[in-house]
Amino acid sequence: MTAPLLKVENLRIELTTRAGVAPVIDDLSFELGAGESISFVGESGCGKSMTALGIMGLLPDKIGRIASGSIAFNGEELSTAPEARMRQIRGNDISMIFQEPMTSLNPVYTVGEQIAEVLRAHQNLSKPAAWAKAIELLDAVRIPNAQRRVNDYPFQMSGGQRQRVMIAIALACEPKILIADEPTTALDVTVQAQIFDLLNDLKRQTGTAIIMITHDMGAVAEMAERMVVMYAGRNAEQGPVEQIIDHPRHPYSRGLISCVPHIMATLTEERLPLTEVAGIVPSLREFGKNQCLFASRCTMVSQKCLDARPPEVAFDGGQMSACWHAEEV
Repeated sequence: MTAPLLKVENLRIELTTRAGVAPVIDDLSFELGAGESISFVGESGCGKSMTALGIMGLLPDKIGRIASGSIAFNGEELSTAPEARMRQIRGNDISMIFQEPMTSLNPVYTVGEQIAEVLRAHQNLSKPAAWAKAIELLDAVRIPNAQRRVNDYPFQMSGGQRQRVMIAIALACEPKILIADEPTTALDVTVQAQIFDLLNDLKRQTGTAIIMITHDMGAVAEMAERMVVMYAGRNAEQGPVEQIIDHPRHPYSRGLISCVPHIMATLTEERLPLTEVAGIVPSLREFGKNQCLFASRCTMVSQKCLDARPPEVAFDGGQMSACWHAEEV
C-alpha cells in the first residue's frame, strides 16, 4: 500500500488567550494521498484555516503552538521541524492560496515581480528566466494577454484575476500539495466556477494534491474526493464525498448538506424548504470539553452527549463519524 503524502495524527493546536490556553484543534487525524483532493468543511471558527497554518508552520507567533500530535510530509515530521527547514518547504513543496488576494498581494509591486520573487527564492532562477516563467504561469492560469498583464499592479486587476495570480504564485514551484483557503471568497458564481475548473485542470496536469478549505458543501461536491467535516476544532465526520452527501452520519454534516438547495434537490428529486443549523459555534472557552460540543445545537441530543466526548465510529467505505447517534442519523 502506498504511503500517504501527508499524514496528520492526533494533532492538537493551542492558542494562548486572555482567558487561558484553548485547544483550537483537538485530536485531529487525516491522510492525503499524492494527487488526491480533500476538503475541510465547516462554519467559520471550526479550525479549518488553523489546521492549514499548522501544516505550513505559520501559527501566530508566541500565542500559537502545536501541543501534541504529528504532521508527517513524505515521512518527514513537520511539527518539530526548524524554521529554516520550513522556509524551504513553504512555497516549494507545500503552497497555500490565502483567503483574500488583495491583502495577500503586495500593492507596490507588479504581479510579475511577485511571481518572479518566488521563483528566484526557491528555484535560483535568474531575473530574466524568472520573468519569462512568470508570464508562462499567468498564461497557464488563463489571464488574457499575459505578456502585458505581467506588468500590472494588483489594483489594476479584478477579484477573479487577482485570485488567478495567487494560484500562479502557489503553483510556481510545482508543489506536491496546494492548500486553497476559501479560494472563491467574495467572487461571483461565474468566476467561482472558473476558478474550480482551473484548479481541477491544473491538478490533472501537474498531479498536485489539493486541500480545499470551505464552508460550502456545494464547492466540496465540485472539487473534492474526500472531506473532513470539522466542528469546534474536532473531526465530526470524514470519508468519501459522495458517501457523506448521500448518507451523512453526523447531525452537523446533515445540517450543512440541507443548507444547499441544489444538493437536496438532487438527493430527494423534489424542492424542499431551505433549512438552517440553529445556534452558533461555541467560543474558544468551550473547546476541549469532555462532551459533544455540537450538543447545544443538535436535535438528537441525549444525556450521554453531555456526559462524554463521542468516539469515532467507522463505517464501510472509509467513512467515520464522531457521534453517539451515528447509527441512527
